Amino acid sequence: MTTYLSAKQAAAELRISLPTLYAYVSRGLIRSEVGEGASRARRYRAEDVAALKARKQMRHQPELAAETATKTALHWGAPVLESAITLIDNGRLTYRGYDAITLPGAHTFADVANLLWRQELTTGAQFTADISPQWATIAPLWAHIRQLTLMERLLTVLPLAMAHDLAAYDWQATAVYQTGQRILLLLATAVTGQPISGSIAAALQQSWSPVDTTTSTPLSASLTPLLEAALIYCADHELNVSAFAARVVASARATPYAVVMAGLAALQGTLHGGATERVDAFLREVGTPDNARATITARLRRGEEIPGFGHPLYPEGDPRGRALLAKIAAVYPASPGWQLAQQVVAEMATAVGRHPNIDFALVTLAWAANLPPGAPLALFALGRTVGWLGHALEQVEQDQMIRPRARYVGPLAMMRDA
Repeated sequence: MTTYLSAKQAAAELRISLPTLYAYVSRGLIRSEVGEGASRARRYRAEDVAALKARKQMRHQPELAAETATKTALHWGAPVLESAITLIDNGRLTYRGYDAITLPGAHTFADVANLLWRQELTTGAQFTADISPQWATIAPLWAHIRQLTLMERLLTVLPLAMAHDLAAYDWQATAVYQTGQRILLLLATAVTGQPISGSIAAALQQSWSPVDTTTSTPLSASLTPLLEAALIYCADHELNVSAFAARVVASARATPYAVVMAGLAALQGTLHGGATERVDAFLREVGTPDNARATITARLRRGEEIPGFGHPLYPEGDPRGRALLAKIAAVYPASPGWQLAQQVVAEMATAVGRHPNIDFALVTLAWAANLPPGAPLALFALGRTVGWLGHALEQVEQDQMIRPRARYVGPLAMMRDA
């Protein structure tokens, strides 16, 4: 829950005068809003005051500031970088001020890319970049690449394509916009095996071609919007570990390809996007809805984690997971995969009061729609690529290399002459 300070409290906390406080507000360093009650006195965000206080402390006491950052800011604590891309506050997720949960349906995944990259929310946009020169480099090796997992394919094609995309060295915003489109379409092509242009969600559906086994008819009309929603919900999530890795690489002026490769390397970790594979393994362990309670109980008794539930930033539940699960229920209410996931969600709510997150929702989508192995992580990676490039553009615009100092705690005796 957001907390606020009065003007006098904020000024006292920063040890500044009221005019100086108002100057900070006018410069956007501290957010304020009209308060409640008859006086309507303005109130000031405590988190902004704390962040500004930490920056001032860093200038005057760098060793103490480094220690504080290590213990708090880098572990689900105060913000360590300024960003205007994503806000997570009071259980809501917004992209540049727009409610991310309401974007699917009204806007495409390409519209969201425009919003994060160009600060412009379009309607009905699609990706149009030409990737034929880059794909020509990859195509001769496709017989080998296609044997890899979906995530391994993504990590393989980018270095190959980067060597034949000299335009990627241009960090002008308009150039990065085109490079970003090429990267996204190359990644989607690595998943589908066919060069694509336009809707990534539609191309994925066509490649994965789920079929209603009772009628032998494709489920394209219902699946494509679900894939589009999943991509949009995964587009960004503030300064998570992969976004931070991407910003560090961008701050060194590596190419957008290198930025995305850094993001992919972090995303595949089991504590990040790789958690989808742990969720998948857990659902396989449960097997049937009737076994959900027994499996959860056994894990809890052993002190084991139930993957796919809870999120430190959403005490009341991940809105992305909630929204995507609702969309899946509307399309696949009779699917065995959905019925299994639904029972697991119900048992977890009863047992420990924890709610499903986006990892669980992505795996549920894969189970409900019979998507191929690795599809949840691939969707996560494709969606989050938009966010990584948005952070990269923002970092380059800030024109500052990310280079924190370490607080040395090792032995000093080793510094003596041998």
